[in-house]
This record gives sequence, structure tokens and C-alpha cells, in this order.
Amino acid sequence: MKAADWMRLTIIGAMASIVGACASIGRPEGGPRDETPPEFVKSNPMPGSTNIDRNRIDIIFNENIKLEDVSNKLVVSPAQKQNPSINSNGRRVTIELRDSLKPNTTYTLDFSDAIRDLNEGNILDGFAMDFATGNTIDSLSVSGMVFEARTLEPAQGMVVGVYSNLSDTAVKTLPLERVAKTNQYGQFTIRNLKPGNYHIFAIDDRNHDWHWDRSENVAFADFTISPVVEEMAVTDTLRSQAGEDSIVTRQAWHYLPDDVLLTWFNENYKPQYLRDYERTDRRRVTFKFGAAMDSLPEIVVANGPLQGRRLRDLSVIEAREGLDSIVYWLRDTVLVNQDSLMVAAHYLKTDSLDELSMTTDTLKLFVKGLRRNKEKKKKNEDADTVAPPVTLLEFKALTSSQQELNLPVTFEAGQPVAEIDSLGWRLEIAVDTLWNRVDGVKLERDSANIRRFNLAVPWREGERYRFTADSLSVVSIYGEWIKDFKHEFSVKKSEDYGNISFSFPDIGEFPDSVDFIVELLGKNDQPVQVQKVADGEVTFRFVAPGAYYARAYVDANRNGQWDTGSLAGKIQPEEVYYYNKKLNLRKNWDIDQEWTLLALPVDGQKPNDVKKNKPKTRDKDRQRQSGDEDNEEGEFDDNYYDDQGAWGNGSQYNNAGRNSRRSSGG
Repeated sequence: MKAADWMRLTIIGAMASIVGACASIGRPEGGPRDETPPEFVKSNPMPGSTNIDRNRIDIIFNENIKLEDVSNKLVVSPAQKQNPSINSNGRRVTIELRDSLKPNTTYTLDFSDAIRDLNEGNILDGFAMDFATGNTIDSLSVSGMVFEARTLEPAQGMVVGVYSNLSDTAVKTLPLERVAKTNQYGQFTIRNLKPGNYHIFAIDDRNHDWHWDRSENVAFADFTISPVVEEMAVTDTLRSQAGEDSIVTRQAWHYLPDDVLLTWFNENYKPQYLRDYERTDRRRVTFKFGAAMDSLPEIVVANGPLQGRRLRDLSVIEAREGLDSIVYWLRDTVLVNQDSLMVAAHYLKTDSLDELSMTTDTLKLFVKGLRRNKEKKKKNEDADTVAPPVTLLEFKALTSSQQELNLPVTFEAGQPVAEIDSLGWRLEIAVDTLWNRVDGVKLERDSANIRRFNLAVPWREGERYRFTADSLSVVSIYGEWIKDFKHEFSVKKSEDYGNISFSFPDIGEFPDSVDFIVELLGKNDQPVQVQKVADGEVTFRFVAPGAYYARAYVDANRNGQWDTGSLAGKIQPEEVYYYNKKLNLRKNWDIDQEWTLLALPVDGQKPNDVKKNKPKTRDKDRQRQSGDEDNEEGEFDDNYYDDQGAWGNGSQYNNAGRNSRRSSGG
């Protein structure tokens, strides 16, 4: 084997040892557990071989192995149209390439972390081998990491590839030229590249066509990649049998770039079409669309006495934000009593050229269960002499009996409400054994939901309140009323809450033209409160006791929300940062933290206990998560990054790399 080939396998083996070192294996009875991953012994063809014309590759290891999810983890580069056949037996792995080999091409078989030993499951991470069908082998490589842009989750099993064709349309129409997949830490290495300039992308490639489709997740670098190799000297310390140390210097090679950071996003593209429609009951017609719309569709009655009338003029409309779900509450009794309703729906639809064009559908809307109800009525004709029961309007409180000090009480009706008689309801406060009326309060419609009402009051903390409404005080558009209603609740005290504040000493390093939004997160990594940074600080008030985390993003266009990227527009998603500690808040406590946004590498920011894509490890002692120790001061272990599978404080994904999209990149 050539020296370069042995070096290539040595580097791969060293990487596997580093990753493997992140798991500390226990000692069962009978001696120490085997912590060493399988080792490469030989293969046919051998790594680095040239002029190969066989499709079968056999690889031998030093112990029995097993393959985990190898059909998904093994990547053959150049990408194969047909999946290879893969088998393992004892110490041998056999791969049969089903595509014809291309002439003068370097092939790479990258197993990622699919290989492990049979007994202990020690992972051989990053194992790959190569051969060429021509006289030479391409040897350059590009390495980096991929994260989800919104949550900084390590992207596991994502396809990363390059194009030497620098056309903007290549990623949409051509298969990636050289490919790899990310491992459990989001790391990747694209091997065996020729010298030249490349565009690099990451895609989730759901349909296995090796290029990006508009609905797939994607990441891109907005600069070209030019792989190079540099000679370097590596110093090793050797220890003799006598225990004496000696320093040995050897030649090594450094393949660059090795710090490419990609953050994937989804353009949230959805084709527009009429996804579903139904007449839930006589009074309700619902339309659901595949994507958000800027305006209401034009729905016209197509049969009956009201033919030609617009449905919106005959209804009360309840629409979700974005108008992708619209409920028409039919007000006209002619429509309500019409068993069969036909409408002509005019709306924008995505055509075969991926363009929006106006279309018209004629739809038949039948009342659900109408036939069954008629048969039931006919069967029980004798019961018709009895007056039908009075239908009451559903009315309920959406807030609990423990009322938040800073929020309104919210009520919801089962139908749109025509009116609420202000003389028919009242809010009272308990004074000793009496209920005293609270004057000057208003019950206001919710701006986002026509069936909801809010009672916003400067609550007295710790006091008991009672809201009551008479039966005829709330009447729906159909003339139905509620039964007598009562909701009693107690207001929390200010001492039941805590406050969490952040200051940002390095916020001045960002452009003045952007805002910063901070999200206080719960254990599920979802926002609990959201605030904009003002004068380098932000404070979250009225926070219930519990465990919290924090995420910030650059609001580049100052629209108050996180925006995804656009591949066609060459726009990166807005940048996201995580506070790296868990915040344990107690009652009547204030937490004040300094948060230096650019202090940590990307792979060391997100606390491990809110990561969904956690690296797999067999030793629970190595699964220590940031902030698991319930310390009140929020102390933090400087060795945390190693436990997260990150590359430590020396990570090449440093501040400059993190913000490369605002500089020259790479």
C-alpha cells in the first residue's frame, strides 16, 4: 500500500478514535470492556488503487462487525442512480455497485458511522475508502458541519455535495457531482475532489434524485469553495518500554477548507390548491387551501334562489391568519335550509409550470349526516309531536382558575356572537364574604378570532374574582343564547413569578440596521415569551418558576419575526444564537445574565438537554447535559463542549466562520 493510502486510513482511524473517546464504557465482571472500534485490515481493491474495472468491493476488519442503517448511511460518490447491494458476514463487508463504472473517475465509499463491532457496538465513525478507474486518484477534500438554521440542531444524515458547474440552476437540474452525508454531530467530509472551484449545498433529498427540489430542505454557501492541501509537521510523543518519552516529528497533510458552516432551511414553498372543503353542518362551510393567500377567494352560490350571490355577503367569515383555512358561517336562512348547495370557487392555483393562475371549481356541498338524520327522523315520526329541545350556545372560559397577573381572561363561544348585553354580565371581587362589583371594565372581541372575547383588567394580585353572565346576555348570530354562566378564579401574586434579564456586551458588533429578537424557551425548545432587545438589554417579566433556555436571532428586515432563506434570491436565513446555559428560575427571583453572542462556536451553543438530534452514546455518565446540576447561580462547566460532541473551545467553527455570510466567507 502507498504511504499516502496508509496516511488516508490513519487519518480516518484517528478521527474515529476521537469520536469514540466521547463515550466512556463501563467495566463488566471479567475484565475491561473493549472500547476500540473495528480496525481496517485489507480490501479488494485496496484504498487508493487505480485502473479498477470491477464493481465488487470487499473490505476486511480485525473483528466481527455489524452494519447499522447502512443503506441510508453509506454514500457512494459520484452518486449512484441504483442503490448498491451491501452485505456483511463476520469480519467482511461486501459492496456491489449496480451502476456502470465511469472512466477516469475516482470513487469514494463513505460509511459515516454505519460500522460497529458486533459485541460492544463500538462505532467506527468516518470510515471511507477510495479507488479510481483511471491512472490517477483525486485526493482533495472539504469538511464542515451542517445545522438547522432555526434551532441549531445538528443535521444528521443530510446529503452534502458540490458542483463544479457554477450555474445557479445546477442544484435544481443536475445531480450533485461529489457527495457525502453528515454524521450524528452534523459533520461531513466530501472526499476525492479535483482541484477547482465549487459551489457547495446540503439537501435532505427526500426523493433520492441527488439534486434539490423546491419543497426540500437546503443549505448553501454564498461563496465558492477551492479545496487545497497544505503540508504540515506533526509532533508525537513516544514512550519506550523503560518509560522514557521521546519527541518525533512527522510529515502530515492539512486539507482545506475544513470549517465550512452550512445552516439549512426550508423556503416554505407550498403549491396552491384547494386542499379540502366540507359542509360541516347546515350553518358552516369550510375551505382549506394548500398555501397562504393574500386575499379571500371568490365563492359564488351556483344553485337555488340565491344563485349568483357571493358567499361572503351571506355569511360571517372566520379565517385563520394567512387565509389557508376559512369558515363561512351561513347567515341567510335560505342557504341554511338548502340541503344541496353548489358553489363556484374562483381562486389562484399552482399550475404545471409552477406558476399561479386563476382557476374555477364547481363544488357540491352536502350536509354531513343529512341522509342518516332524515332516516332517523322518519323512523321516530311519533316523537315529532314532542317539541324539539332548545339548543343553547356553548360559552366557556379558556383560562384556568389560577389567573395570570399580566394576562386577560379569555372566553370563547361555539358560534359567532351577534351581541353581548353589557347589562347582563358583571365582574366581581371578593371582599371578606361579599362580592363587590368591579366597574369600568370592558369585554372586547379578540382581534384574531371572532368567537373569542377578552376581559383585560389591572388585576389585584392574590384576590378572588367572579365573572357571571345571564342566559340572554350572549346571543349568537342564529339567535341562540347561553345558559347562566359563572367563572371564578384567583389572581396570582407578583411573588409567584420571577424575572429573567439579559445584557449583550457585543451587540455593537452587528450593523445598526438590524434588530435583535430574544425568545425565552421552555423545555420543549418552544418560545414562552418573545422580546426585542432595546439598548443592549432585554427583560422577561411575569415568568413562572421552572427551567428555561434562550434563543436570539438577527431580525435583518425588522419585521418582528424570523425569516427563512431563499435559494433563488441567494438570501441566507436570519442568524440564530443560543444561550448555552439552562436557567433555573424560582419564585420571586431575578436572574440577570450577560450573553456574549459571538463568544462560542456554533456547535457549542445549544444546551444538550434541548437538542432533539442528540449524538448516540452507550455510557450514561457521558450524557451530562448543560445545567443539569440544579445550581442557583447558573454555574457552568468549562469542559461542557467535549461532552456535547462538539470540537471544544478550539473549534474551527468560530465567530468568524459563524458570521462568514457577512464577510468574504469560507
